[in-house]
Amino acid sequence: MLARKGLLPDGFLLTRLAEDHNQHNRSRSRSQRARFITKTGSCNVAHKNIREQGRFLQDVFTTMVDLKWQHSFLIFTSAFLCSWMLFAMIWWLLAFAHGDLEPRDPIGEPGLVPCITAIHSFTSAFLFSIEVQVTIGFGGRMVTEECPLAIIVLIIQNIVGLIINAVMLGCVFMKTAQANRRAETLIFSRNAVIAQRNGRPTFMFRVGDLRKSMIISATIQLQVIRRTVTAEGEVIPVSQLDIQVENPLRSNGIFLVSPLIISHTIDRGSPLYELSAQSLGSEDLEVIVILEGVVETTGITMQARTSYTPEEILWGRRFVSIMTEEDGRYCVDYSKFGNTVAVRMSSLSAKELDQTRGIQEGSTDTHPQGWGLVRAGRGGFRRGGRTCDSSAPQPWYTHSEKPETLLEQRGQKKNVQLEVIGRQMDDDTLEEKDE
Repeated sequence: MLARKGLLPDGFLLTRLAEDHNQHNRSRSRSQRARFITKTGSCNVAHKNIREQGRFLQDVFTTMVDLKWQHSFLIFTSAFLCSWMLFAMIWWLLAFAHGDLEPRDPIGEPGLVPCITAIHSFTSAFLFSIEVQVTIGFGGRMVTEECPLAIIVLIIQNIVGLIINAVMLGCVFMKTAQANRRAETLIFSRNAVIAQRNGRPTFMFRVGDLRKSMIISATIQLQVIRRTVTAEGEVIPVSQLDIQVENPLRSNGIFLVSPLIISHTIDRGSPLYELSAQSLGSEDLEVIVILEGVVETTGITMQARTSYTPEEILWGRRFVSIMTEEDGRYCVDYSKFGNTVAVRMSSLSAKELDQTRGIQEGSTDTHPQGWGLVRAGRGGFRRGGRTCDSSAPQPWYTHSEKPETLLEQRGQKKNVQLEVIGRQMDDDTLEEKDE
């Protein structure tokens, strides 16, 4: 509509439509590519066709802790209702066997003492079961000393109720105090970058902690998951390769007092050594980041995870600074946490850059060698494939000496032309013949 009214040119509108179409196709390809670790840190792996399901029942507590909240509440509610119904049935059978359910004349003589008072139907037995297990005790119903079996059932129901309460409270506590809850306040940059740092291509991302409480003994680990093929032709769909984090101490420990930029120098031993700007989009790899540490307030070991796919790695960009000093303390602006700026960087991979530098260094080294070969007739000689002319710096006063004097001091022989040598050999042969 804006193009029709002349507010926007047609070329601009067509360009925007093409960009939207390409962006839509790009987002579709991104959504189709699977990843092992999501941006929230959960494992994106589905386990199917598990035949030994009974193994999960051998560790019931862990299974219940791993369940979702709605499933856990459903199990707890079902456990309470089933236990109340079961013991209500037992109380009703005890009353029925003792004859407590038979109608009695309130005016007549009192009959036998009942096992449980005020039990007239299954509904009253169910209410009594609830009162016993949750220790309400309204006072209308109680167990008498007439039936020892009723006392035993009362003890058993109390023990069963305590076990159910203990398991429920333990599961709720463990679910609320899980290590991944602390990881919710640990944030990673949405994108990783590759830029030059100290003359080398470097893979970088940013991590920060929103809480003031520290993460004790924090360590960070990087792994690359990619598909590899062995020399025998075996296809390994998941090949995990560790990446060394740039640290002068050669350890993965960090002090996460403020947002940090974690870097990895792409050198010869790096799994990203052959990665270039052109091959980045077609690479089938995933960089997994694992941050582990101990929560200062609770002492529980926590772990935070994230990953970066090739679409989330930006080539030739670096993170902006987010820390300033104000009023004698450092301030962090989290609104710029993931912001990046473009920097000048070659699109070649680290391997190609090393090869280019090696050729350049080789060319600079071969030039004096070639000069030595050409000038070998003036006193130079080769040893080990290199010219052995003295290239060490000489004092200033040695330049006044003549070249012949220097050659004699070095002990080099005087050059003789090949024609002279040939004539001497012919004269020698003629003298031998005359003799």
